[in-house]
Amino acid sequence: MEAATIWGIILVVYALLVIALAVFKPAPVWRLGKIQAFVKLLGEKGTVIFFLIFAIIVLVIGIVLLV
Repeated sequence: MEAATIWGIILVVYALLVIALAVFKPAPVWRLGKIQAFVKLLGEKGTVIFFLIFAIIVLVIGIVLLV
């Protein structure tokens, strides 16, 4: 297995986890200081949108590495 394939799998899994966190907002994770800083800066909806855009970009990069 090539390094690019491994990185692609890791990035796809990471992106899916970020999407799950943004959609379901589990309380223990959502109360973390760094995420709360984003909420104060961007608001609740802005933070979710930021995480979704970030996850989509990472997902695309992961898929490109797999192809």
